[in-house]
Amino acid sequence: MPQQYPFSAVVGSADMTLALILTTISPEVGGVLVRGEKGTAKSTIVRALAGVLPPIEVVAGDRFSSDPAEKESLSPDGPFAADAPVEARPVRLVELPVGATEDRVLGSLHLERALREGKAEFEPGLLARAHRGLLYVDEVNLLHDHLVDLLLDAAAMGRATVERDGVSVTHAARFVLVGTMNPEEGELRPQLLDRFGLTVEVAAPRDPAVRAEVVRRRMAFDADPEAFAAQYAAAERDLTERIRQAQQDLAKVVLDDEALFTIAQVCAAFEVDGMRADIVTARAAIAHAAWHGRASVTKDDIRAAARLALPHRRRRNPFDAPGMDESLLDEALGDDEPDPDPQPDPPSDSPPSDGPPGDGPATDGPATDEPGPIDHSTGSGDHSTATSTVAPATPFRTQLLRVDGLGIGDVGRRSRAITSNGRRIGARRPGGSGGSLHLVETIRAAAPHQGNRERTGTAVTLTPEDLRVAVREGRESNLVLFCVDASGSMAARTRMEPVKTAILSLLLDAYRRRDKVGLVTFRAGEGTLLLPPTTSVDIAATRLAALPAGGRTPLAEGLTTAAETLRLERLRDPRRRALLVVVTDGRATHGPDALARAHHVARGLAGTGTSAVVVDCETGRFRLGLAGDLAAALEAEHLPLGDVSAEALTAVVRERKVA
Repeated sequence: MPQQYPFSAVVGSADMTLALILTTISPEVGGVLVRGEKGTAKSTIVRALAGVLPPIEVVAGDRFSSDPAEKESLSPDGPFAADAPVEARPVRLVELPVGATEDRVLGSLHLERALREGKAEFEPGLLARAHRGLLYVDEVNLLHDHLVDLLLDAAAMGRATVERDGVSVTHAARFVLVGTMNPEEGELRPQLLDRFGLTVEVAAPRDPAVRAEVVRRRMAFDADPEAFAAQYAAAERDLTERIRQAQQDLAKVVLDDEALFTIAQVCAAFEVDGMRADIVTARAAIAHAAWHGRASVTKDDIRAAARLALPHRRRRNPFDAPGMDESLLDEALGDDEPDPDPQPDPPSDSPPSDGPPGDGPATDGPATDEPGPIDHSTGSGDHSTATSTVAPATPFRTQLLRVDGLGIGDVGRRSRAITSNGRRIGARRPGGSGGSLHLVETIRAAAPHQGNRERTGTAVTLTPEDLRVAVREGRESNLVLFCVDASGSMAARTRMEPVKTAILSLLLDAYRRRDKVGLVTFRAGEGTLLLPPTTSVDIAATRLAALPAGGRTPLAEGLTTAAETLRLERLRDPRRRALLVVVTDGRATHGPDALARAHHVARGLAGTGTSAVVVDCETGRFRLGLAGDLAAALEAEHLPLGDVSAEALTAVVRERKVA
């Protein structure tokens, strides 16, 4: 087994290491979600944690890691005799792949035994293997929502129940759930975010001395892992013993009424929803006190717990910035002049951490000065040098966008598709991705052959050739790519504000439904992929709000950028269906033969089978009808509008059917 990087050798991640330690001391805290940019050693630290956890005792031979001290085991392999053999083993770190199926997570019928022996026997899944250990999901934000719900429910209940394929099994599933994610690749829904006990924001240290030490240690480890680990062996043993002692002392820590009232005050001050925040903060404060060898919870314990348990629970919608208002925390705790935040001693001698990641430098909001009057009544110039930035209005809830037909895309919450979950609509032979057994169709396939098969004591003799798995219809996620004219002819507030608001609203809806949304703009001589297809609404909202308008209209360049974006997305994910929404007045004023070039690109897009709609933003007394001509070249639906209202644009996207 490859040598793991020592947990005690970690530098500059005090918040993350503290959160992981607290939830291993008290798994009831509810696990840890680690959010941070790539290259911040999130996975390395999680994998190193298992190496410092005290070993556990299990019933020998039990597939479900039952605790010998439990009077009534939930193991399907039980019951066990009082003198059943016991063995000690290290705590397991079970990694759940992003593409895991529900069967692999929960477990399923042992197909080979069912077919050969006619016995319905349960085959344990990853939850059973993770019992009394760590369950780690890297890129948890990319995991399908129903699997995240399943994991969090099991972690909260401490058990998993499987009822499928003629098998009904309940087994213990107490584990520490750890998820890591890069917010740039998409966010978790707020409902799922709230279910994690603690959340930590990590970032690369800014102190050059700390960064140098990180590099020095990593290079030393890569050069000789065994020798590097030996240097930290004593520190690892000390850390293991400290965790063991804290686990033993946890039940002895007193949370008195005064401390409990303080926790309630802090949670009320941050206006968190529900009571989960209070419970998690209380449990984390007790674990923090045990970690520091205290007999009762103090204000320092409450502060440390609140900093980890509350930041992600105070968010009201995906566009709110995460983070912790330290001054509000000080006020709620009654600290007029608070001391520095208490932190545990680093696991080893190392440079000091750069502290918890803050919210980063403030970003100036977009200017909202309304542009001067612009004449849109003729096809002449479009104010190539004037630019302005208009902010979108408050986003609103949109109607469901559905794509016609039956797709085969990734599981989402949008359009009808053949997916790994949903209602059963048929059966097929096994092949490719897995699937749950379709028992009725399996027996039906075997029935015609019973006269030629040797009886084995069962009513029906089955062979592997009879096996059928279910075909299920669920929902898929889609891609909506906006191609927006941001040139001078679109710079008026009455155009750009509703366009931005509609896109922002659809982006929020896409976030909730696990869709992708992209944004291409064209102005000042070029087309720009402002937002590559993504589900990260935080980044999208920031870029959209700062989108300037002004300059000449490079329509051909904008359509070319959109076409290339769609081409690359088809290569990356050929199953995801897309809709192109072009928002323009149809003018093209950049370069020679600008309009002819734009129509040539449009006809090329139509040839790829791309579904599209053109929203006509032309206004004024004399209309040229250029957007209608563009729609004809694109073979797209044309919707002429005097003003582009947010409601109208949303209705266009909602009602459009993509074949």
